[in-house]
Amino acid sequence: MTQTSLHTPVDVVDFLTGQHERIKTLFDETLRAAGAEREESFVRLRRLLAVHETAEEEIVHPRAAHELDNGRELVDARLAEEKQAKTALGELEDVDVDSEFFTEKLRELRDDVIDHAGHEERDEFAGLRAELGDTELQLLERAVKLAEAIAPTRPHPGVESAPANAFVGPFASMVDRARDAILGYGS
Repeated sequence: MTQTSLHTPVDVVDFLTGQHERIKTLFDETLRAAGAEREESFVRLRRLLAVHETAEEEIVHPRAAHELDNGRELVDARLAEEKQAKTALGELEDVDVDSEFFTEKLRELRDDVIDHAGHEERDEFAGLRAELGDTELQLLERAVKLAEAIAPTRPHPGVESAPANAFVGPFASMVDRARDAILGYGS
């Protein structure tokens, strides 16, 4: 006997909004932790932020720029925020995770990233949901997942556009994933 699923398929907006919530949780976990636990939490946070932003830059932002009336302006503002976040995240990679500097900068980054996610959800995601049908939104979700599967796992400031990600991304991803394997960070 076949059972009918009552589960609504996930679309790109649901998927990325869910990741925003996971990112907020990881910021909180990292700020509460200390020592090796804080380092591990920060690595998970850094990795999720890197793959999440890459997928948005490759898949979601170009579609928003094309579909939304003021899409190019919205996307340009988000790309500037993403570059700033990547720079801040990169600066934290070599800082002692238990230092006051790390904690202060991580709090600032958290606030900026939460503000950025709010802009995406209110302006970009809501606009895409209004302009695109369910099937298109579900296809975008699949494309985002594929982009994340091969995305760099570390921040690369200056690589915020779809063409830059297409050109630099594969090499950066290979290097990042090899470095992660050597350091034992896994996936």
